[in-house]
Amino acid sequence: MDYTAKLDAALQRLHDEGRYRTFIDIERRKGAYPHATWRRPDGTERPVTVWCGNDYLGMGQHPVVLQAMHEALDATGAGSGGTRNISGTTVYHKRLEAELADLHGKESALLFTSAYIANDATLSTLPKLFPGLIIYSDELNHASMIEGIRRNGGAKRIFKHNDLNDLRAKLEADDPTAPKLIAFESVYSMDGDFGPIEAICDLADEFGALTYIDEVHAVGMYGPRGGGVAERDRLMHRIDIVNGTLAKAFGVMGGYIAASHKMCDAIRSYAPGFIFTTSLPPAVAAGAAASVRHLKTDQALRERHQTQARILKLRLKGLGLPIIDHGSHIVPVIVGDPVHTKQLSDMLLEDHGIYVQPINFPTVPRGTERLRFTPSPVHGPDEMDKLIGALDGLWSHCALNRQELSA
Repeated sequence: MDYTAKLDAALQRLHDEGRYRTFIDIERRKGAYPHATWRRPDGTERPVTVWCGNDYLGMGQHPVVLQAMHEALDATGAGSGGTRNISGTTVYHKRLEAELADLHGKESALLFTSAYIANDATLSTLPKLFPGLIIYSDELNHASMIEGIRRNGGAKRIFKHNDLNDLRAKLEADDPTAPKLIAFESVYSMDGDFGPIEAICDLADEFGALTYIDEVHAVGMYGPRGGGVAERDRLMHRIDIVNGTLAKAFGVMGGYIAASHKMCDAIRSYAPGFIFTTSLPPAVAAGAAASVRHLKTDQALRERHQTQARILKLRLKGLGLPIIDHGSHIVPVIVGDPVHTKQLSDMLLEDHGIYVQPINFPTVPRGTERLRFTPSPVHGPDEMDKLIGALDGLWSHCALNRQELSA
């Protein structure tokens, strides 16, 4: 077997399809987000504005977060020193879990190193706790949810995206006495549409199912205290397990679930993804706790964020660009071809100092390749004007190229 040739062939397929992904080496500037420095492959540098970051509210640079991290770093040092079960649980981890439980109105919360691991570990462990469990999963759920459900060895049913009739049909077709769980998201990150939370909770009540919601792209940004869409819609009490992240609106790193004390205790005790993973560094936990605590009271920041998203969508529509608008903060512009998506991304970066990463298959279906913009409260009028001007010219340029290629 020529292993190197196999690797070459696999990588070449991505190049041929226009789906090969490259890292853009950027250095964020403290206090200047969304501005950063792009280090080109040739070693030169140029300033760029980040338009695709997940630090939705700019909390990764917020003074209250940085101060908390500095204080914890000075007090404890760098790492946690172990797994949560073996010397890796500190007062900072416990404080953060208490903040998260309070945020979601739950008895407990459980920290993981990422929301991906939280989804994977929890969903793959639940059938151990509920033998015969059937998980009903929205077809557009995040890869971490899909992986956790795939690995758990239990029964699964995939229902059409946000299709309540399809979900009902699948629930009706199964044994009414079997344990059930419905897994879905509050905000789907690629199209920016919302899950029908209340209607899913109604079905869960009717069929005796647990509810599992991924609020990764909503925590910090929706609801009067940033508890997510379920909090905004006053449905938090009807959700059994909430998954969230500390790496997006909260601006730091890590993931978690929030649920009943017994549920968190059981996951803590049975999930290998929790048991055998070194815990978050105390400084990271301290910064995340400070961010969660701050955003519980900063509704003005959330409102500015939503305003910026509305303005960007309005201006993109004014250009006639094919955007998807479901009313959330996520702004996808559909290009529909991986090569042209990469071309637009490269020209925005090289010619205009605007960084937005192309989104291709398998993250989105083929033919729906896109540029996904994430406006924030710190993207001001100047940054917005520059982006709109660049897109106006480049979109026409790429449209002409497409016509030439198809002629």
